[in-house]
Amino acid sequence: MYHMNKASVRDLRYNFPQIEARLRAGEEIEITKRKRVIARLSPVRARRRRKMPDFAARLREIYGDKVMQVSGAELISEQRERF
Repeated sequence: MYHMNKASVRDLRYNFPQIEARLRAGEEIEITKRKRVIARLSPVRARRRRKMPDFAARLREIYGDKVMQVSGAELISEQRERF
């Protein structure tokens, strides 16, 4: 391997575990072929998992224990019949 941030196509093929370790360490690596940069590998940024809202709790907060006379499915089917 050349420098800290470069690796050749051959290095990818034969020394991938070392390159993978550098990626996991957060390093961005330029891939070269015949001493020309052809690509850049960068580590995946960790995504924050967003917590899903508690829709049932929201409905209880809005409507309480009130039971609706017509269900949402019935309202939708009525709207579809009109068109």
